[in-house]
Amino acid sequence: MYIVTSEEMRRIDRAAIEQIGIPALVLMENAGRAVAEEVIALVKNAPAGSAMKRWLILAGKGNNGADGVVAARHLAEAGYEPFVLYAASPAMFAGEAAVQRDIATRLGLPSAACGPGSGTIDWGRFDGIIDALLGTGTRGAPQGVYAELIRQANNSDLPIVSVDIPSGLDADTGEINDPCIRAVRTVALAFTKRGLVQHPGAGIAGEVVVRSIGIPAALAKSGGVRTYELNERTLRECLGVDPERTRLEDTHKGTYGHVLITAGSRPMSGAGLLSARAALRGGCGLVTWAVPDRLVDPLSGRFPEAMLAGLPDGGTCEWSKVAPGDVARITAGKDALVIGPGLGRWDGGTAWLRELWTAADGSVPLVVDADALNLMADAPDFAEWPRRQSMPVFTPHPGEMARLAGIPVKEVQRDRISAARNYAVQHGVTLVLKGARTVVATPAGDVYVNSTGNAGMATAGAGDVLAGLIGGLCAQGLSAEQAAAFGVWLHGAAGARAAARRTAPASLIAGDIVEEL
Repeated sequence: MYIVTSEEMRRIDRAAIEQIGIPALVLMENAGRAVAEEVIALVKNAPAGSAMKRWLILAGKGNNGADGVVAARHLAEAGYEPFVLYAASPAMFAGEAAVQRDIATRLGLPSAACGPGSGTIDWGRFDGIIDALLGTGTRGAPQGVYAELIRQANNSDLPIVSVDIPSGLDADTGEINDPCIRAVRTVALAFTKRGLVQHPGAGIAGEVVVRSIGIPAALAKSGGVRTYELNERTLRECLGVDPERTRLEDTHKGTYGHVLITAGSRPMSGAGLLSARAALRGGCGLVTWAVPDRLVDPLSGRFPEAMLAGLPDGGTCEWSKVAPGDVARITAGKDALVIGPGLGRWDGGTAWLRELWTAADGSVPLVVDADALNLMADAPDFAEWPRRQSMPVFTPHPGEMARLAGIPVKEVQRDRISAARNYAVQHGVTLVLKGARTVVATPAGDVYVNSTGNAGMATAGAGDVLAGLIGGLCAQGLSAEQAAAFGVWLHGAAGARAAARRTAPASLIAGDIVEEL
């Protein structure tokens, strides 16, 4: 459930050893056993006839390498044929790592050390590789023999299982250094590392399996870890949300709230339609879809379950001619407001949005998406806008996030968790940074990294669906944090179901996501 940085993991390790009293050798033994068990599980799922008994363990000189040595011992006990290749002289091992080296030596485990005159590795002798070269504390690109071993391992075409994190991957940001192991499975020890849930690192870690090594989860909480994997357990235990969305029988549509969707324009009316449909599919009882008055007739009957509210536009069909006060007026009696999808941008739009921001009831939950975010990004004084009584939810994609924060997109994507958290804390909003592994950050500094979804959701309108869904959940009484996190999780799960019904994920469209909510 917890996602940790390398420094957080170091503190947790130290607390387990020094405060709880769990010997470091016990943790190392548990880690190595867990890795061996995952290798054995991988072999059992291999195609029939693939014995895969011969495993090369690439061991660095630190504790990560020692975990690999322990794994080799447990593989040997299970009838496998491990061979330990030390990236440096075994004499460089120290502390608990030296203890494991000596145990392996006394047991007669086959091994060799890289170095001048050590010869060429015959990769064809092996069926698989355990990568135990570099741990979470390593920074920068691998050098020397480590770099050469990584390159050769990747070129061997053998399956690679990484210990804790692929060697060469930044454990905190997910940045891929050159070279970097490309694993089929990564055994994350105790807790998931940030680099395993942020791209591009998530794309080269293979299947990530988190294995307990005896460190109590309570140490992560007491150690100040505030980043979580967004899954059903997190929804229930951390956010108090029922993923099943159960309902009492004695209820009616008014029980589940009324959301106002302020979205859509002449060329982009579909954005508002998708948002309105998603709000209802998300369980909201009532939806009013506000549009410029001239759009009412063309849209009548397109979505019979929603109410249309036409706002005076001087016959132009443009939001720029709609008075912000008119929008604010119809928020009365509503339980949430969504603004932005398909809204468009125009000269003076930022002032228009600020007037609405100020005039609309500050106690009504507000979801700000798409063009509304772009208008907001144009405001040089957004930090001075009045704080709303109800915490707003912002739902930017990386480009919009870059404009809001005033930083390059590349910097946003380099460390999405930090980018989202910093903005949410600074501006007092719940921020949903969309994209692969969508990130939800709160003003208190909590961050949730989504575990659902698929690449097929990279399609026009998917963000409009998410905005409407979050708005609908806010209208049902969920807090901004609950609605954002639950909405993101539901959105991704619906996208996964929708993609499974298609011949290929690439054929997925936003309407498919709505129908799977």
